[in-house]
Amino acid sequence: MRLPSSIFVSVSLFTAETTAALYLSSTYRSAGDQIWQGLTLLFTLVPSVLVQLTLTFIHRDLSRDRPLVLLLHILQLGPVVRCLEAFCIYGSVGRVEEPYVSITRKKQMPRGGQSEEVERQVGQAEGKLFTHRAAFARTSVIQAFLGSAPQLTLQLYICVLQRGVSIGRGTLMVISLLSIVYGALRCNILAIKIKYDDYEVDVQPLAYLCIFLWRSFEIATRVVVLVLFSSVLQLWVLPVVLLNFLLFFLYPWILFWQSHSPFPENIEKTLTRVGTTIVLCLLTFLYAGINMFCWSAVQVKLSDPDLINKSQNWYRMAVYYMLRFVENASLLLLWYIYKTDFYEFICAPLLVLQLLVAYAIAIFFMLVFYQFCHPCRRLFSSNMTQGCWDCSSLLCLVCSSASAPNRPVRKTVLEPPSPSEGKEPAERRAQETASDSTYDMPNDTTYDMLNDTICDTPNDTNNGGGEINGDIPHSMTCNA
Repeated sequence: MRLPSSIFVSVSLFTAETTAALYLSSTYRSAGDQIWQGLTLLFTLVPSVLVQLTLTFIHRDLSRDRPLVLLLHILQLGPVVRCLEAFCIYGSVGRVEEPYVSITRKKQMPRGGQSEEVERQVGQAEGKLFTHRAAFARTSVIQAFLGSAPQLTLQLYICVLQRGVSIGRGTLMVISLLSIVYGALRCNILAIKIKYDDYEVDVQPLAYLCIFLWRSFEIATRVVVLVLFSSVLQLWVLPVVLLNFLLFFLYPWILFWQSHSPFPENIEKTLTRVGTTIVLCLLTFLYAGINMFCWSAVQVKLSDPDLINKSQNWYRMAVYYMLRFVENASLLLLWYIYKTDFYEFICAPLLVLQLLVAYAIAIFFMLVFYQFCHPCRRLFSSNMTQGCWDCSSLLCLVCSSASAPNRPVRKTVLEPPSPSEGKEPAERRAQETASDSTYDMPNDTTYDMLNDTICDTPNDTNNGGGEINGDIPHSMTCNA
């Protein structure tokens, strides 16, 4: 049984960030900055409350007689208590004989085209530790993108305005960045384990390193771009953020409405229809918060019983990164145009170039992860290179089909016969008439080629249309 180190890391980041935020808010109060104090406390307490509710919901404490645990959750000490409970369970393994065990069947990664199914006995203590790990993996994502990401953006914005970084603010920014990257890493691992639940997944240290570098460059670049844009166009940053957020919040609901699926009722038996709607709204709210700063490895699908889309294509990921790169470049361009003398102490063109290169480096590490370090890359129906090639081919198909109606049509002008034609010998005219009739006769080969072309054309069109509408063709299907 593995040591619950991920639980310890999650609780350590949660405790450190909360402590640093409370200390920094006290310094803002001493300096008379009530707005910064209120926003710092807001981005600390709201995700903390959501973390307590998530732990209570996953462990089903409301239906159990545990008043002390509920009291500690109200006091915002729930993660600390859960961590101590997990380590107590880990320490008691092997000392007490368990009354029963359960048997799980997992497939191993295919080697040589075959995968073996292995049975393993799971004790009651190991099952409890699995529940604790799953709960803290989800709370790490909530803390990262609903708390740490807004907190890091706020503190970096204050640093830009005040042209300085204090010790308390710098400490909070570093802890927040680590919390965001760790939450994104847990999101990637959680997506892999959900999509490949039938297989025994073993993530190598090199895969963790690739994910860490990928998410670090991606999130840091995104936060800096938003802060620079908001520092010169304060009124326009709100529409940009709201538009991004609303698009990703409504996207799962639009797909659910188009699928005509029944309303999901199997989330929790004790929840009413209103409670289920609130849970789904919170889930899509978290999904929008993740996509605001980086690509979400877990794709929400409300029509699925597990609420997770287990088949993700390269096309959707490629479109996201292309649009995000264009958006970051546009925001940097607007910042460069409207920047004032406030930024005279930095080289603006070099900063823009560094941010764009940093985002390109993030994409590079993402490609390295999916191509070489993904633990389930043997199960991919197509590799990353083939998927990117299919995406580029699809874009070329869309562009060519869009430009086809605009192509000029060459017109053939019939000229009147010259007078010399009437003086030609009759034998030559007869030969030309015979040759013309020969060319007009239907050729079998020409007819077959024309028939094949006509039969193949709708298939290409249907394939392209399916990809555009979001369907997942076989050649472009990939499990992340």
